[in-house]
Amino acid sequence: MQQPDTVQSGRLRSLDFTRGFIMVLLALESVGLYEHLMAAAPPGSFSAGFLSQFFHKGWHGWRFWDLIQPLFMFMAGVAMAYSLNRQQQQGITWRRQFLKILRRAALLIFWGLFKRISDPEWFAIERLDVTDILTQLAFTTLIAFLIFRLSSWRQALVCVLILLLTDFMYRYFSAPGYEGGYTDGGNVGNYTDWLLFNQKTHGYVFINWFPTAVHTIAGIMIGKHMSNRIAILPAALFSGAVLLLTGLILDWSALIPIIKPVATASFVLVSLACCLFIFSLFYYLIDKRNLDPGIQFFSVVGMNAIFIYLFFDIVGRNWLNGYVAMVLTPVLSAFGAGNMLIPILCSLATFAIEYGLCYFLYRRKIFFKL
Repeated sequence: MQQPDTVQSGRLRSLDFTRGFIMVLLALESVGLYEHLMAAAPPGSFSAGFLSQFFHKGWHGWRFWDLIQPLFMFMAGVAMAYSLNRQQQQGITWRRQFLKILRRAALLIFWGLFKRISDPEWFAIERLDVTDILTQLAFTTLIAFLIFRLSSWRQALVCVLILLLTDFMYRYFSAPGYEGGYTDGGNVGNYTDWLLFNQKTHGYVFINWFPTAVHTIAGIMIGKHMSNRIAILPAALFSGAVLLLTGLILDWSALIPIIKPVATASFVLVSLACCLFIFSLFYYLIDKRNLDPGIQFFSVVGMNAIFIYLFFDIVGRNWLNGYVAMVLTPVLSAFGAGNMLIPILCSLATFAIEYGLCYFLYRRKIFFKL
């Protein structure tokens, strides 16, 4: 029997699930679980190889963990399309929508900078973290909004032009002290960071919001079709296959290497393909087949994604992680837990507290939005 499509109910459950999936992975990273598991894994073992996927690759290449930020931005685009379509149906003018987006972008920039407040010099221009995912999302959201009413093929053309211009800037830029090209520390992104913020040490660069806007634009393209009840699975899977193959060929040919810290065109293509595959899978299982792969567990976090992200990055990293470890370490030692196991259990306990907070807010229907 054909299962009901839950999109018809007006709520895209796979959207909440995917956002929750992302935030749970980020929360587990923030409590240090992956580092503690890697420390306990035998070097060269299968478990060590598997766990390495939860760490960034470095300069050239990619791992699963390099897909988290693109997926976050892609899902933001999907949610944005639903919101804007709903506002249009309610008769809200473009000007009011634009002012709302500007306010959201300003709040994203503020919280992206403020969450590093543990640094005594967090507000000094040389110390600003202008590469944070929230700061980047502020700019990609604004770009996606400005082209939201264009047709799909025009939006796709904008994406192509963004990637071509990005490659042109990196390939042909040069300045005294900067080699140009895709060199670590000597590219146009590094030069821009020095010019705007007097920063020279970041591998990741501020202008990443320009090429990664493609992730958010792709999200609004998918979201627009889905909110208008247009089938997206065949096109999403085909597009993903083409994008993946194109990105890999660009990398293998050494024409445009896959480099996440500067969001090269090949990285954007490969990561966007993976976003399409991952979301298509969740959409098919949850909204089309009406299956339940732990929907509520992840949705509890996904429906307060921005809040829990700020909480574990501001409160968690700077206080809660250490406090839980301080309380539990002597207790676990008294029960015979080893030095390898104790940090893992402390991380899981901290995550349980953060999840419990999300669950408390979820049950009381308290949702924080920007």
